[in-house]
Formats: sequence, structure tokens, C-alpha cells
Amino acid sequence: MSLLNSSGWLRVFQIGLGIIIAVLSVIIILHPITGFLSIIWLVGILLLIIGIEMIVSHIVTPHRSRFAGVSLGIAVIILAIISIGFPLIASIIVISLLGFALLFSGISKIIHGISNKQDKKWRRGFSIAAGTFSIVLAVLILLFPLIGIVFAGFLIGIALLVTGFQMISTGVIGRNEINKQDLR
Repeated sequence: MSLLNSSGWLRVFQIGLGIIIAVLSVIIILHPITGFLSIIWLVGILLLIIGIEMIVSHIVTPHRSRFAGVSLGIAVIILAIISIGFPLIASIIVISLLGFALLFSGISKIIHGISNKQDKKWRRGFSIAAGTFSIVLAVLILLFPLIGIVFAGFLIGIALLVTGFQMISTGVIGRNEINKQDLR
């Protein structure tokens, strides 16, 4: 890898975009529910576009599965409209699915910790403790989905904040890493 100086417009673009992302991330951190609902709403818009594309592409191009493709496109559009129109309900459904995944993961960790006799006791204990923590967190999320939405929104805000600072620092330094192969 080599380092090359970025052009002036790219540096300004990186710094400006980084500042916008950092500001938006602080807003999401301060209002994590609104941030998560906004993401669900944006995903709903993307799904709406995908559903429309599915229908159009299956109508225009001859397929054996034309009816199935159009039907699935309609289903995607219906779910997208629900997601756009009712982002809180969609968020609760998404968080609940993640809560169930965390619950199953915790159960798996506990079973692994109990049944794996080859591991040392501290590793088995750690697996059981991690599984128990996962189950407790999953039950909290399933009973109180807003806790899960707040937690997810907060984590998204932190990830965006880190990304924003990274973009700002890249723009300030004014260097990009480029593979030598890319220059050939």
C-alpha cells in the first residue's frame, strides 16, 4: 500500500460529509428511538423500490415463474408500505425477531457450556454466563421492545459517529491509501 495526497475538492467533501454524519449521529444518540424508526422508514422505501422493480422485471421479461415473481413483488410492496406507514410497529417486529435470535443464541451457549466436557471449567462457566446474559437481555427486549429499539438506535448512532470522525480525519490528513496494483 502506498499513500497518495488527495485533491482539494475530495478533502473538502470528506470533511463536509464527515461533519454531517457526526452531527446526525449525535442526534441519533440523543434520540435513539427516532433514529431507529428513521432507519426502518428508509429500509421501507428501499423495499418499496425493490418490490416495484420485481414486478416490472417479471412482467416485462418472459419467465416461467412470472406469477411467483409478481406475487412476491406485491408482498414486498405490502410489507414496505406497512414499514413506511407504521415504522414503530415494524421496528417492534424487527427488534422482536432479533430478541428471539438472541434468546436462541443464549440457549445454545448454555447447552454448549453444559455438554462440552472437554473444555476447561472456566471456559464452560464463561459460556454458561454469556448464554445466561444473552437470555436475560433477550427476555428484556421481548418484554420491553422499546429497550431494544433504544439500544439499537444508540449503537447505530455510535457507529455513525465513529464513521464521521474517520471521514473528517481522512479529509484533514488529505491522504488515501491506494494499492500499488490499482495504479497500474
